[in-house]
Amino acid sequence: MAALAAVVVLTAFALGYRFYARFIGERVYEDRDDELITPAHAREDGRDFVPTSPHVLFGHHFTSIAGAAPIVGPCVAAYWGWAPALAWVVLGTLFMGAVHDFGALVVSVREGGRSIADVTADVGGRARLLFLSFVLVLVWLVLAVFAMVIAGLFVSQPASVLPIQSEILLALGVGWWVTKKKRSPLVPSLLALVALYALVWAGTKAPLDLQALGLDAADARTAWILFLFAYSAVASLLPVWLLLQPRDFINSHQLFVGLALLFGGLFVAQPALDAPAFRAPGDDAPSLFPLLFVTIACGAISGFHGLVSSGTTSKQLDRLPDARPIGYGAMLGEGTLALASTLAAVAGIGLVGACTLPGQGAVADLSWAGYYDSWAHAGQNKAAAFVLGGGAFLEALGLPTELARTLMAVLVISFAATTLDTATRIQRFIVAELGQATGARPLENPFVGTALAVLPAMALAFGETTDASGATREVGWVLWPIFGASNQLLAALTLLVLALYFAIRKRPVWPLVVPMVLVTVVAVLALIGKLRQFVAQGDALLATVAGGLLALAIWMLVEAALAIRARRHA
Repeated sequence: MAALAAVVVLTAFALGYRFYARFIGERVYEDRDDELITPAHAREDGRDFVPTSPHVLFGHHFTSIAGAAPIVGPCVAAYWGWAPALAWVVLGTLFMGAVHDFGALVVSVREGGRSIADVTADVGGRARLLFLSFVLVLVWLVLAVFAMVIAGLFVSQPASVLPIQSEILLALGVGWWVTKKKRSPLVPSLLALVALYALVWAGTKAPLDLQALGLDAADARTAWILFLFAYSAVASLLPVWLLLQPRDFINSHQLFVGLALLFGGLFVAQPALDAPAFRAPGDDAPSLFPLLFVTIACGAISGFHGLVSSGTTSKQLDRLPDARPIGYGAMLGEGTLALASTLAAVAGIGLVGACTLPGQGAVADLSWAGYYDSWAHAGQNKAAAFVLGGGAFLEALGLPTELARTLMAVLVISFAATTLDTATRIQRFIVAELGQATGARPLENPFVGTALAVLPAMALAFGETTDASGATREVGWVLWPIFGASNQLLAALTLLVLALYFAIRKRPVWPLVVPMVLVTVVAVLALIGKLRQFVAQGDALLATVAGGLLALAIWMLVEAALAIRARRHA
């Protein structure tokens, strides 16, 4: 049954690319214009604006959007059963997420590589500043939480440290070789991938654990957070060809191999769907609507993807026709990853047996019912379903248990780390655009922009506050519950900007307006629900942030309505 579900979803993705992507590209985005000089050529600088092979750029875009979220979201959302999760992954990916990512890339290329937040100037000056400020805060939160997540995984999975850190050196070597020697990146990146898998095996034999050096878990986590922020700052300033492109190209091969192994193991094991199609939430759990649609965000539609499309990818696109396979096609790849994560959670965990869960401790024989016995446990266990269930699929191919689980952990950490350094570079661009919008020229300096990208995120990661229960927690984790709704709000605002942009150019915009309305409704309802929850808990910090985001959404919609009215009068 699980294998049949995989075949149906993958077939839907193939048909969607063949027919719907073509319709969107030709009728709405006019992406066949091969005469357009892209920003990569018009503004080539050897650092950020670099014409890039579509295969290499696909690897960058794919791995930058495929962070931990398309893995974690489905693993949590499986609480409501397999049918809602799979339906949202398929419909959201085909008709919303891929259209959103593709459109943000095309518009940014047509507008000289400006971010989608900066393009909001077409709606109005106030809207531009609002959008840039909103993106600035959202990316700071992403940087803080991803750094904390990766650091936590390094502490809990020390076998993953050696391959992840060694990949940086491998990528630098590939980048230098390809650029300086003018060679194809395919062979050296495949050799680097082989070396990476050898290091995964070596990591299981000799894990690099800072606690073995005398640090306790908290100090080890702090050390890794500092290292990750230092790394992301340096990586954001290096030329894209030296680290960003080769690392992402290697990671794209890793993801393709990982997905092939996952689905290969799925078809060999032929597991039944351990979860019911639908599950009524318990007393401690939120209702399916609208929470499902913000829990699975990046695996269906994500505002952060628009920042990648218009932040780094648009500055490397060689030809406009390459936007379709990269913008629309990479989102299908992310949907495929969300599919694999969902099937690991609803079928793979039934194959696991004895294990240890983050929220429940030792379990003698794992099952879906045991893993999702409560909403609290589903949230605490997060990506454990992917690591354990996906590892069980790999074990069906004959891999040892420890190696299979380490491979899954490395997969999760690799893409979280890729998103971390890409987000830092994007934040530098956002700071520069904010400087242009306000006339604050120092913000356009790359070093100033990088400092303003990293330092506030570090404050969120290390700063502490008291949550509603009275416990002391990092500010980033306290703010994280509103990320899903704010991320979908960003996607809705991006679709709004795209709809206005192409409406001015007399293109059919219903493929943009329909998902924009649906995602706006979901995001606003989710924010209202969170606001009520935070007010009831007496959590002033979260209530203020949620209320501010809600006010921003309403303000942006008003600005768009005023812009439409002004153009009609004109």
